[in-house]
Amino acid sequence: MSSNPLRHALARMGGRDPHEQHRTATPLELFFDLTFVIAFGVAGAQFAHEIAEAHFLPGLLGFSFAMFAVIWAWINFTWFASAYDTDDWVFRVVTMVQIVGVLILAMGIEPMFHSIVEGQHVDNRVIVGGYVLMRLALVTQWIRASRQDPARRVTCLRYAKYLAAVQLGWIALLVIEMDVATTFLLTVPLIILEMATPYAAERGARTPWHAHHIAERYGLLAIIALGECLIGAIETLRAIVANHGWSVDAALVGFGGTALAFGMWWVYFLLPAGRALHHRRHRSFVFGYGHIPVFAAIAATGAGLHVAAYYIDHEAHISAAAVVASIAVPVAVFKLALTWLHGVMVGPDRVVTAVAAGVLALLAGAVGLAAAGASVPVSLMVIVLAVAASVVVDERRGAIASRTR
Repeated sequence: MSSNPLRHALARMGGRDPHEQHRTATPLELFFDLTFVIAFGVAGAQFAHEIAEAHFLPGLLGFSFAMFAVIWAWINFTWFASAYDTDDWVFRVVTMVQIVGVLILAMGIEPMFHSIVEGQHVDNRVIVGGYVLMRLALVTQWIRASRQDPARRVTCLRYAKYLAAVQLGWIALLVIEMDVATTFLLTVPLIILEMATPYAAERGARTPWHAHHIAERYGLLAIIALGECLIGAIETLRAIVANHGWSVDAALVGFGGTALAFGMWWVYFLLPAGRALHHRRHRSFVFGYGHIPVFAAIAATGAGLHVAAYYIDHEAHISAAAVVASIAVPVAVFKLALTWLHGVMVGPDRVVTAVAAGVLALLAGAVGLAAAGASVPVSLMVIVLAVAASVVVDERRGAIASRTR
């Protein structure tokens, strides 16, 4: 660190110690995460609106595109900061540029959804513009690291070159106006190239990221995404109270939405992420990429609860079964993704797999109940029961294991 008395004077970006004691998220990282609250909120609200209007495929396409842009940008910043965060004034200013990029991206989510629904072309100008701004700021950080970390110069330059090259593709997609199908067809190879960049860049000297710091950062983003579930629960409760006053249904929705978010939080943190990543650093790509469906599923669950609010407000044009499915399907994706991550990071476990199968069966049962005429609040309680059962089984196993040691 610099001996300059200025607290945030320039510091050499030589790489952090991957085994640094008591490494935690910085105030700047937490501030950076706040912008993703906005992005998740806008994407979730737009997704809920399109599902309520029975625009299932356009809504899913828009949500998937927005979620990839948001989550992937966050992942790249997080791993870079874990390895090279100097917290000097240059790092802070460049991070501010990335924050601006996130906010611009969030502003572009709504027009992008609308254009996909209209079906003429994809209005991705603002969302891609914000994304490219974030990525170019990250390229600047990698160039700085390449100059100040000679041992990993080649790796850092690879990151800078590959990221810059992919952004040219996004800019081309931004300039050329095409129909929806062609746009998404050309988006697929760009996404593949984006995801291949870290793997290709780290062929040799690896960046010095910190396992427990990464695990904490991922946990924090999961909590931010879970905030969407709580907002969705409150919206649904508000809709019931506004239309019918306080009732048993209102109590079920208030409890069910909160319990669902709490249960998903509990299930997520059953994975000993920091310890597993520390001992299996070679599986970092699986850990990092495997969280994309986890975060997207959490945000989609919040959107599903918003759909329930639309339905209760008589503003949805879908059946009760479709409403319940809009909650149950993302919960199923969440559970499956975490079960897979558990198997990869900790090792195969038949009980964990069996519990996941049981959860899926209960989730399907919730949709079936709604199709058979059960109310949305009652069906929601079955979804809560599925998540709660998963927690109970895992906790009982942990208690038995601790007694037998």
